[in-house]
Amino acid sequence: MTIEVNNETSADVDVKALSDLARFVLERMRIHPEADLAVVLVDPGAMEQLHVQWMDEPGPTDVLSFPMDELRPPSEGEEPVPGLLGDIVLCPDVAAEQARGAGHSTEEELHLLTTHGILHLLGYDHAEPDEEREMFGLQKELLSEWRDWRNQREQET
Repeated sequence: MTIEVNNETSADVDVKALSDLARFVLERMRIHPEADLAVVLVDPGAMEQLHVQWMDEPGPTDVLSFPMDELRPPSEGEEPVPGLLGDIVLCPDVAAEQARGAGHSTEEELHLLTTHGILHLLGYDHAEPDEEREMFGLQKELLSEWRDWRNQREQET
């Protein structure tokens, strides 16, 4: 699995943790080990340009997802297929604002947004109430498993 994380901002971001998280989520979702994912962190100006261009919305946003091969998690008994998952674009400045409002760290917010972006790449959405329940429930579950896995790894070292 190829996961490339590129921080194009001056923000202090643990890109290894984002890469580890993305790998963890993709493995849990049973995505083919030869799938490719790119995560790019940009400043508010660049994010605003993308937000206007692709969503016709003003101002910077927290995360945008750009799917490529429309990979989906395989059904039970189905084999995963390789391909380009796509790109996730994160804005650490917007994440920091949201983190303050939510009462947690910017790192935790970036983890949430990375997971959220991956789920969008995998076809999940939250436009309808039932879709929102499914996506946000899965997001919460994956983040909880990630934290447990990460804590266990830290204790072992």
